[in-house]
Amino acid sequence: MSSVVGLLEQHELSARRRVDELREEADRIQAELALAEQEWKEWAIARSRVGAVLVPENGNADAEAARELRDAAKPKTQVPVWREGLAWSVLSVDYQRILQALADRHRLHQGPLTCQEMAAAFGMDVVPAKVEALRSKAKRLVARGWLAESAPGRFMLADPVAPRSGDGS
Repeated sequence: MSSVVGLLEQHELSARRRVDELREEADRIQAELALAEQEWKEWAIARSRVGAVLVPENGNADAEAARELRDAAKPKTQVPVWREGLAWSVLSVDYQRILQALADRHRLHQGPLTCQEMAAAFGMDVVPAKVEALRSKAKRLVARGWLAESAPGRFMLADPVAPRSGDGS
């Protein structure tokens, strides 16, 4: 007959193996996600460059507007100041994910989110480093007019960014 300690050690070992397997799978998925995000960015750049070549340089108002939207996110400006007609696609994937989470909350008539809640919603470890990285991004979005901070540390879409009822959003 096995001892209780021996049985506990077996269960612990089994659980540890499962954790190790899941960590390996998570690492593989993270690497695959990084590659997919890089490919997506490359395609977005390609589309942008083709759009730049195809935009006629004849002073047309539509061409000028397209040029402005294309140039909205300059290489040194990671988060452009929000303005009417500026698409979320000018933002990096991380910023788009924050906006999407808050847009979903807005659509469901739920309140603002804290960075801890965002981290949990994104499946991240809710540890200070991850939460502070999200807070930094959210604060940058607030400073550039994409988000509003309804109370300290509670973020929501800024009024002009929030989809209106009847927009199909």
